This record gives sequence, structure tokens and C-alpha cells, in this order.
Amino acid sequence: MQEVSIYTDGACSGNPGPGGWAAVLICQEVTKEISGSEPDTTNQRMELRAAIAALGSLKFPCKVKLYSDSAYLINAFNQKWIANWQRNGWLNSQKNPVENQDLWQNLIELNQIHQIEWLKVAGHRDNDYNNRCDQLARGAVSHLK
Repeated sequence: MQEVSIYTDGACSGNPGPGGWAAVLICQEVTKEISGSEPDTTNQRMELRAAIAALGSLKFPCKVKLYSDSAYLINAFNQKWIANWQRNGWLNSQKNPVENQDLWQNLIELNQIHQIEWLKVAGHRDNDYNNRCDQLARGAVSHLK
């Protein structure tokens, strides 16, 4: 199974407001950058969109290490939030509907295709790939202004 490292990030100018997402995919010696934007969104949605776009761009099932500075994204998988939301009819611990359910369901599908290790990185620090994703995501937002 092919091994891929993916770094993702999302950005928003205002929350909600114009948003951007980005990912850097690394497979052996090949590095690919992708990014996109939406005119009216939230930072959380952009974090999820980055992961969806990156995982969705893989052409066949892969062993993935996905790195993100979003605790929202990483904890949803590693701390089993998603399993709890599904068990509770997509209600959160406060009995309110889970936000971004459409994107979570897309991520669940992708998580079943790939073997994904969800890894938290510190944002805006010394990780070059995370910093590059941040730069690309913010650049995607600036194209909307």
C-alpha cells in the first residue's frame, strides 16, 4: 500500500466570511500542493474541506499520515467524537445538531477507503509543511477579496 503524508490547513477572513483551504501531499519524492476557496464559510469548514480535498485526490487506497493544526479535525477521529455523534443521532454532548455534518460524513467515507493516522501539529510554528499550507490557504482567501 502506497504511503502518503498530507498536511492540511484552513483559513477564514471573518468567521463566517471568505475562506480558503490548502493541502500539501507528499508521496516518495513527489510533492503536490492543492488549494481552494469559498466565498462565505467558516474556519472549521475550511479545515475539513482541506482534508476532504486531499484525501479525495488520492487515486487508490493509501496508508496516510494526515497532519493538521486543527484540534477539531484530529480529535473528532482520535477521541471518537464521530462515533459518539453517530450513536447519538448526530447530536453533540449538549444535544444540539453537530455542525458540519455533511463534511464529517464525507470524511467518514474517505476514512473507510484509506488507512489514516490523524496527527496533530502545532500551528504557525516550525513545521515547514504546515506553514506552507497556512500560506496557501490565506492566499486562496485573498483571491476572493
